[in-house]
Amino acid sequence: MRSLWLAAAALALAVPSYAADQPKPDPALQKIVTGPQRSANFAARDPLRHPVEELTFFGVTPSSSLVEIWPDGGNYWLEILAPYLRDHGTYYAAGVPKPAPDDPPARVAARSKQMEGFAAKLKSDPVYDKVVVTEFGKDHYDIAPPGSADFVVSFRNLHNWMAAGYADQALAGFFKALKPGGILGLEDHRGREDVTQDPKAASGYVRQDYAIELAKKAGFEFVGSSEIDANPKDTKDWPEGVWTLAPTFALGDQDKAKYAAIGEADNFVLKFRKPLK
Repeated sequence: MRSLWLAAAALALAVPSYAADQPKPDPALQKIVTGPQRSANFAARDPLRHPVEELTFFGVTPSSSLVEIWPDGGNYWLEILAPYLRDHGTYYAAGVPKPAPDDPPARVAARSKQMEGFAAKLKSDPVYDKVVVTEFGKDHYDIAPPGSADFVVSFRNLHNWMAAGYADQALAGFFKALKPGGILGLEDHRGREDVTQDPKAASGYVRQDYAIELAKKAGFEFVGSSEIDANPKDTKDWPEGVWTLAPTFALGDQDKAKYAAIGEADNFVLKFRKPLK
């Protein structure tokens, strides 16, 4: 009996559950996720990243006007959101800003390479032909026309803005871009509650309560959280921070099997709303 109970409990944890008032996944979204535009390396991460469940939790529909922050940093969500919103919605890709004239040569080269790669990605498939490219970064917060977006979503980026010292300005920019009632969706690596938050998030981890307070300070209302990307195996005390784990493996082959078995980081998924008034 005990083995049967444990098997049933494991199955319950493996299958995402939906609250009575939460929409069921859109079959069209599920079809996009399994579509031919998906890169094999990204699709292989779906069991850990739960794209259908996460977008369903946020409430994204095919007719949404949505801004994704920094899709050019990985393209994982671009391959899903751009085709899903192509025919009836609007997808803004808020990528890294163009290099400034006084930027160090290394930064100019890195940013230029990233922008060129993203431009090539957008030309690689007709599903990307309606993507609206904007900019986001320090001093570049006009990600969409004011009050125009139904959603602003960011996946594993908050720690970067904290490290660069403009998290408050970023959140204010998102607030400005959203319609009244619009949704901000944040995913990031969840820090330990028994450790004081490093304002620079040098380890890549952000306490969930800290992230919620940052968003509230920007004027957002906290709607709720989801545990779809939780990982209790992540003890969050790794030698190279979150980048020790997959998919980065900052230590290279050193203990790689150990870190691969842990999987990707424990991540929070948070939903906020811009007040109607």
